[in-house]
Amino acid sequence: MSFKQYPPFKQYPRQSRQLLAYVFAGGITAVVHYALLIGLVELGHVDPVPATLAGFTLGAVVSYTLNRWLTFDATHSHAQATWRFALIAAGGFVLTGVLMHLFVGKLGLPYLLMQFVTTGIVMVFSFLGHKFFSFADRAE
Repeated sequence: MSFKQYPPFKQYPRQSRQLLAYVFAGGITAVVHYALLIGLVELGHVDPVPATLAGFTLGAVVSYTLNRWLTFDATHSHAQATWRFALIAAGGFVLTGVLMHLFVGKLGLPYLLMQFVTTGIVMVFSFLGHKFFSFADRAE
């Protein structure tokens, strides 16, 4: 069941419902990602770059599940959607690693603030990739 099936959301255009669902799913995904990132850095004394990549990986599992179900109402089989999602997620993973390495490793900026910046950039990349590639099986 996607957001489009809940009565309060039926009044909004499909793109608005989709964006709302993506923000909701992204919020949950971010909580999972940030919880692991902060836990690894603050409690485990892990460097922020590998810690954020671990958080990204766990978040990607949550993101796939929520976005397939809520946001994009995909009709592709899991076999088709999973490899497509994995390609976009791999791009997001690399982008996250490069940006965090630059911001934290090279420029010495605060890891948590730079994770917020990185999240915003990767969120736009991921939304567009998932909308037009991973789950792009419905006519708009």
